[in-house]
Amino acid sequence: MPHLIFRGVAAEQLAPVSQQLVEELAELCQCGTDNFTLECLQTTGVWAGKLAPSYPFVEISWFERGTEVRNRFADIVTRHVHAAGVEEVEVAFRTFEPSHYYIQGVPCK
Repeated sequence: MPHLIFRGVAAEQLAPVSQQLVEELAELCQCGTDNFTLECLQTTGVWAGKLAPSYPFVEISWFERGTEVRNRFADIVTRHVHAAGVEEVEVAFRTFEPSHYYIQGVPCK
């Protein structure tokens, strides 16, 4: 945790920047790099009756860490996605409640 899901960003684009991305995020969140999951979904957009590339979008699922950390997290993700050659990107956060998140059947709270 946190989980980062990338749409409209190819795994081949993300891979070269992924290590530094995770290292910066781990430092910000004060946790190990092994707490992060990065996944690139292969999606196809549909627009005006035609197939279209998916718009670059990163969905972050995590436990809330406050506005300052969230803003810095989004900035770090955006900067690395730009470094991967993606010109535009949107970032959104999905917040989990620890008591509603289970690891091996046990709630985190």
